[in-house]
Amino acid sequence: MTALPAPLDVPQLLGDTTRVLVTGGAGFIGGAVVRRLLRESTATVFNLDKLGYASDLASIKQLLHTLAGGDPGARHRLLQVDLVDEAATAEAVRAADPDLVLHLAAESHVDRSIDGPGAFIASNVTGTFNLLQAVRAHWQSLPAERQARFRFHHISTDEVFGSLGPTGRFSETTPYDPRSPYSASKAASDHLVNAWHHTYGLPVVLTNCSNNYGPWQFPEKLIPVVILKAAAGEAIPLYGDGANVRDWLYVEDHVDALLLAATQGQLGHSYCVGGHGERSNKEVVQAICTVLDERLPAGAPHARLITPVRDRPGHDRRYAIDPSRISTELGWQPRHAVAEGLAATVGWYLGNLDWCQGVRERAGYGGERIGTRR
Repeated sequence: MTALPAPLDVPQLLGDTTRVLVTGGAGFIGGAVVRRLLRESTATVFNLDKLGYASDLASIKQLLHTLAGGDPGARHRLLQVDLVDEAATAEAVRAADPDLVLHLAAESHVDRSIDGPGAFIASNVTGTFNLLQAVRAHWQSLPAERQARFRFHHISTDEVFGSLGPTGRFSETTPYDPRSPYSASKAASDHLVNAWHHTYGLPVVLTNCSNNYGPWQFPEKLIPVVILKAAAGEAIPLYGDGANVRDWLYVEDHVDALLLAATQGQLGHSYCVGGHGERSNKEVVQAICTVLDERLPAGAPHARLITPVRDRPGHDRRYAIDPSRISTELGWQPRHAVAEGLAATVGWYLGNLDWCQGVRERAGYGGERIGTRR
């Protein structure tokens, strides 16, 4: 895999941008963005998060303890706000007074959207609408110099494009065809962002990413579920025949893409971000078991724990992304092969079992199957 010639120069990318608002900054991907900004720039980061069941600030607090010089904590400002609250959202945007907004806040677990779609419509559709209105008012009030450099970056998913057959890949011209309550709510938010650009001139950039994985992901998604189940000697659930394919993207590679798109992307354009990591769910589960056999040989072979379960309702068969536009225009390439990223992720979870137990207990989630309603 072609590597980036050098790590991103985050201060150079940000330029005169000194105030960054990250929504969903206590989530998995948002937290990775916040940590990168705190670690590699001098920008003040306003972290707007409702602190829902999957939110956690441990990774950010851990980083702040390690940063030297001055008062790094002063550069991280938590704004505990639910975007569904219109007035609170507007006040948070006024308080942050941002030059750049990265909008990652969203309900994102497909299984939960099957059980409770209303929360996804409220957060992802109404919440995005409220944020767009607040940001538009802020942008229009800025002096000309700041208005000219202001950007709103909306982060979305490849799931809005529906399901692929055995060949082909999603690109920026793929028609929308969402199949789950989650993907439908994200598709709606994408359309709202594009409408605010075309109608009001709001300077926006969009990205649609493939499945992310890596450290600090709330343990309800496939990869952390498999790691924790296998490490505990419990049955590993595999939906259906396990042949559903996803394009796996290591979270730090995604952060590279987000910072490039947010600062260098063409306004009004969207960029598809994929990790060149197509694997079936069965292949991913087996690869994790192989790593665990090396790390925890007493439990080997862990693949004996793989247990087929009833498939998810409406389970999309295959996702794959063509990232040519972001690679050609912005020079982005993923820096982690799937095997490398999975090994690092397995190691991280095995070293942070206490954190996993704590966040699951706080969320009232014990690792059980959800999203089986029809």
